[in-house]
Amino acid sequence: MSSYSDRTRQGMSAVLAGERQGLRGKLLFAGPAIIASVAYMDPGNYATNIQAGAGYGYTLLWVVLLANLIAMLFQALSARLGIVTGKNLAELSRDNFPKPVVWIMWAISEIAAMATDLAEFLGGAIGLALLFNLPLIVGMAITAVVTYGILLFERQGFRPMELIIGAMVGMIGLCYLAEMLIAPVDWGAAAGGMFSPALPDQTALMIAVGIIGATVMPHAIYLHSGLTQGRAAVRSEAERRKVLRFSNVEVVLALAVAGMVNMAMVMMAASAFHQGYAEVAEIETAYHTLTPLLGAAAAGMFLASLIASGISSSVVGTMAGQLIMQGFLHIRVPIWLRRLVTMVPAFAVVAAGVNATQALVMSQVILSIALPVPMIALIIFTSRRDIMGEFATSLLVRLLAIVGAVAVLGLNFVLLAGAAGLDLPL
Repeated sequence: MSSYSDRTRQGMSAVLAGERQGLRGKLLFAGPAIIASVAYMDPGNYATNIQAGAGYGYTLLWVVLLANLIAMLFQALSARLGIVTGKNLAELSRDNFPKPVVWIMWAISEIAAMATDLAEFLGGAIGLALLFNLPLIVGMAITAVVTYGILLFERQGFRPMELIIGAMVGMIGLCYLAEMLIAPVDWGAAAGGMFSPALPDQTALMIAVGIIGATVMPHAIYLHSGLTQGRAAVRSEAERRKVLRFSNVEVVLALAVAGMVNMAMVMMAASAFHQGYAEVAEIETAYHTLTPLLGAAAAGMFLASLIASGISSSVVGTMAGQLIMQGFLHIRVPIWLRRLVTMVPAFAVVAAGVNATQALVMSQVILSIALPVPMIALIIFTSRRDIMGEFATSLLVRLLAIVGAVAVLGLNFVLLAGAAGLDLPL
């Protein structure tokens, strides 16, 4: 009896051969970008978006838009790499770079995977602890069990996991759609903030950099190439071009949804907190402040979306960590061991009494250090004709990727300098 994933692959082959038409056939190709999009709605985004909306109203919405456009480009390139070469970014790095470079890349990527999991794991735990009035450590234990339970579905192939993560993304989106109907959003000011770039002061600059640091994620760049490699059985270059078109459309749609969720986070914080509660900067404070301002329903939906975000992004982070280790080292560890190792730092942080939201922000600093590794490698590989053949990126796409990388890496340098206590002029 064929599995659901096998039937999905057969359906994709029928679409590519022209034997199957219509929207339902095209939806079979959806999945990789939806899973990758979870990284753009993780609890690290909650922390930075709340700070942006509470402190500066709608002023920094343009940063969310810019970060999302850059993310679309790099996720599309990552998907292209997997579709064209049949290998993921970590495998290609292992095959093409000197061994010392590979070991350094792996070490940096593993640290980034742990930092990512710290943010995601803590986010789900904070949501559960607040919603059910539990100690944070109990929320973490529940998050660990639920995450591991979902990861077991990976044994059934790619499709069940795509549907589970897709359902959680849908839940996050619906929660924030409802928030937009409840919160008194000033849509004129929101439009102005989206298309009128401004950075009022040094703190706004740091929050803007934090938004970008929480948006373009190292593990998502690695993972997307792995999710697309060999997913559809391609029999000709014409079919490969079709798969690439489907992939590009999915990337744009999935990350557009992620971008709208992030904008909704900022707008909710702006409408609820900016006038009179501008000091709100922590997830716990935001929840407790939302209840009297917008009602228990709004506060409950905020936590429900945070829990879905934390659990789904923790699952995706573990998948990425597994892919990174297997790609760089040819080592595959049991999923329970991978889950255990990556969640140890989160338990250590809570046991040490570190503020949870501060830990989320610090995890973004660590990710900023790791981000150059996959971005630069991705630009190199997708521009090489000996690797990509006729699907190598054009000069225009290459230039856009370089500009995007320079912008992100430059802003991340500002974030790191600020974290080190250096006073940078605007």
